[in-house]
Amino acid sequence: MYVCLCQGVTNEAVYAAVVAGARTPKQVSAACGAGSECGRCCRTVRAIIDSLSTTTEAGRGSKV
Repeated sequence: MYVCLCQGVTNEAVYAAVVAGARTPKQVSAACGAGSECGRCCRTVRAIIDSLSTTTEAGRGSKV
């Protein structure tokens, strides 16, 4: 699914950026371009970052 229509960035590209270490929408934007134009996708980018952070923390045994 496309997350950023302006740049044609998919959710898979955003996931890959986060897995590679991007922790903020600005870092995701630098990595794959999502959010670098109009900004309408920033809420979705943030949700992906948060969901992966929660999953990663839960996998490490942290209490969420």
